[in-house]
Amino acid sequence: MIYQIEVENFFSIKERQVIDLRVSGKVPDDFGCFAPIFPAAPTRAPKIVALFGANASGKTNVLAALAFVVHFFRQYGFSKEISVRKDVYISQFNHSDSAARPVKFALEFAAIMNATAELAERFQRGEQVPFGTCRYELELIMTNGEIKAVSHESLRQRPDDRGKWQRIFEREGQETVKGSPMFPIEGFKHLLTTLDPRESIVASFSQFNHPGAKYWQEIAKSVNFMIENHPLLMDEAVIRSFYHDSDMLRKLNDNLQKIDVGIDGMHIEMSGTGTLAKFKHNALEHELPWYRVSHGTRAFIRMYPLIAKTLETGGVAVIDELSAALHPLVENEILGWFRDPECNPRNAQLWCSGHAVTLMDDLRREEIIFCEKDRQGRTSLFGARDIARSDDNMRRKYLSGIYGAVPQIG
Repeated sequence: MIYQIEVENFFSIKERQVIDLRVSGKVPDDFGCFAPIFPAAPTRAPKIVALFGANASGKTNVLAALAFVVHFFRQYGFSKEISVRKDVYISQFNHSDSAARPVKFALEFAAIMNATAELAERFQRGEQVPFGTCRYELELIMTNGEIKAVSHESLRQRPDDRGKWQRIFEREGQETVKGSPMFPIEGFKHLLTTLDPRESIVASFSQFNHPGAKYWQEIAKSVNFMIENHPLLMDEAVIRSFYHDSDMLRKLNDNLQKIDVGIDGMHIEMSGTGTLAKFKHNALEHELPWYRVSHGTRAFIRMYPLIAKTLETGGVAVIDELSAALHPLVENEILGWFRDPECNPRNAQLWCSGHAVTLMDDLRREEIIFCEKDRQGRTSLFGARDIARSDDNMRRKYLSGIYGAVPQIG
């Protein structure tokens, strides 16, 4: 579970912004909104994190920062692909005084301590293993919109979330790389000669089967993203995934009947041109092809595999514009899955943005982050719990402008 993110000099986020989601054990939770940040931890965090704000206020930039850090951490060659990929970007704040400053990120999350693949397997079998918190820091030097070098990168742990941070690995530029018993450098120093100054330690070392790097790379794969939604590019891949996973298709059909009036189910056929999705409608004689069903139904189907996978693994789902094309009641249904211990036994987490303020009626103030941009184009982030009372009608006060983070019209 991710409980804190820090971003600086990234797109519209100029000065360091911090989202700290930690919730004290004293805060009541009657509806299962919070979960311990790790098993038996006294500190909790919300299972749903919803970003609200005006258009262009920076909501997507927050989620894009999270996506960038995770992709950079786990994927070798990622920095070289940025110039050609359309789903990930990086840029400094658009001002001359920011061009010479590094882009900075920090991410804090819960994890197994002194982590190994063997400990992870024991945990999956239900055995007790030591947990705590981890902090990943990343600083990047940029030149003309491209990554020039990693100026700082570190991963630290804190057993039981107590005491000082302990180094797992640390890197200062290309010259100094320090490991630990959990991430040994001795015996792997030859990897330092191949370390690309623009790539992460984990992604680089995992190419050579470094045990610590491979473990952390697998952990990072539990974070799933839908930031830039390109339907024409992703529809074939989504339909194909259902063709190869009959259990997921069955679960999808159970839920489709709840959100789309009249649809009995979807099935997949293989043709000479690829996979075809067809829909049986209880009032129609012939099946409907993919392009004939509603925009909202197709949007739900696109995000369903990501959500189902996250709920199954206990990972993190990051979805930009969750409310786009979905009815508010369908959004509430999705949020309910993350709060339901039967649907979400591993305490998976959902980060999302949207404009459907009706959702505020069903969200706790600890689950809401506001994004606001000033006249200089700088995004600021603040939690609803910092400005709202527990008994506030947050939707009404938000729309009236009391909290800020709304468009100024007129």
